[in-house]
Amino acid sequence: MTQEPPAAAPPPPPPPPPPTAGQQQPPQQPTFDGPPLSLEEELAAAKAEPEPGPSIETINESLKDGLNKCPKCGSTDVSLRGSTGMLVCHFCRNEWQEARVEEEFGLGVGIDQLEGTIVASGAKDIQADAADMLTFKCEACGAEVVVDTAHSLNARCHWCRHTLNVNQQIPNGAVPDAVLPFKLTKDEAVERIREFAGKRRLFAHRRFKAEFVPENVLGVYLPYLVIDARAEGQYWGKGEVQTRRWTEKSGDNTVTYYAADVYQVARQVDFTVDDLTVEGSAERAQFGPTNTNNIINTILPFDTKNAVQWNASYLVGFTSEKRDVNVEGMKPVLEDQLLSIGRSQVRGSLGRFDRGVRWEQEKIDVGGSRWVSMYLPVWLYSYQQQSNGLLHYIAVNARTGETMGSIPVSQPKLLLAAFTIGTLLEGVAGAFLVATS
Repeated sequence: MTQEPPAAAPPPPPPPPPPTAGQQQPPQQPTFDGPPLSLEEELAAAKAEPEPGPSIETINESLKDGLNKCPKCGSTDVSLRGSTGMLVCHFCRNEWQEARVEEEFGLGVGIDQLEGTIVASGAKDIQADAADMLTFKCEACGAEVVVDTAHSLNARCHWCRHTLNVNQQIPNGAVPDAVLPFKLTKDEAVERIREFAGKRRLFAHRRFKAEFVPENVLGVYLPYLVIDARAEGQYWGKGEVQTRRWTEKSGDNTVTYYAADVYQVARQVDFTVDDLTVEGSAERAQFGPTNTNNIINTILPFDTKNAVQWNASYLVGFTSEKRDVNVEGMKPVLEDQLLSIGRSQVRGSLGRFDRGVRWEQEKIDVGGSRWVSMYLPVWLYSYQQQSNGLLHYIAVNARTGETMGSIPVSQPKLLLAAFTIGTLLEGVAGAFLVATS
């Protein structure tokens, strides 16, 4: 006896037709995703989600009123304590420091993902018609206070004695995004300048030695552009591998010859740079006939990772210069430095070319860059040479103590020393020839 097969399941009903114009859809059944979260679970979930950080393109928007107040007592009588790098309130003696921009704005991450050109608010283009004179309305008493940003970025209200600071980015290059506070004190800078000049005292001009007063050193914040970049470098040239080397007699001289195989060499490298530092002043980037400004480059690098968010109170007691170059004008400088960095990156792969490699073509593609304007601290001693008008500088990195500069020298002393050394070497060479003949 056979059994009948089970009846087939009825087909599912067809889906409802789409609603016509003007017809409302039936309400959807709510889906069940589990029991609702408790208050503690909601708070934990909110903490787990990182909040977006502030944008470097809107730095210091909250400080437009010009008042940098002590967070403890509200006083604006604030300045930098150089020995600690902290701001100190002269009323309640509270000390604090602004947040480091490296963490505050995420400047140390994402360099390998940069796209295009990102410019922080303090590094935006300088407007040629931007005024140096700014008028602040004192938030304490209502008086109007004028600040000349060409010479200072803060001023006291003549009525209530509150200190007003230029904090918002203005289109004349006076306000950067960040500042690296002074660390070396004036006494430490004086000692380093005295030591630097003392080592060169033998050949120094006598007038310079008579007029040398290192206590006249000034603390100055100089404008720089600090750059993160992602780049690709390509290099083409010829490399030589020596195959033979020999010497031949040519009269009284011996000439060395060599033979080498010549190869076409090509290299490509992808790399990133973090906190590349270039001058924000066109004059400081030059070495001209009337000054020795280029010595500022010799005291690099600065520990820019420790720069803090801009606060004009760091400038109290110091002078500063305004930035006068734009990002677009500095891109050729960036590309030139990136080419040099790329060449150093590929150097390790050229060991087989014992006669060296001569690059004939090179190319740099900047995939992305990020530009931040920053004030860096320098102790600066200057001396103008009367005989030719040349302005000499001795600069001290106010973070690391690195010192470099130039001093006027006595030409007769140099000539005498050169003549003496030349005569001595000639005598030594003559004695050597007599001994070996």
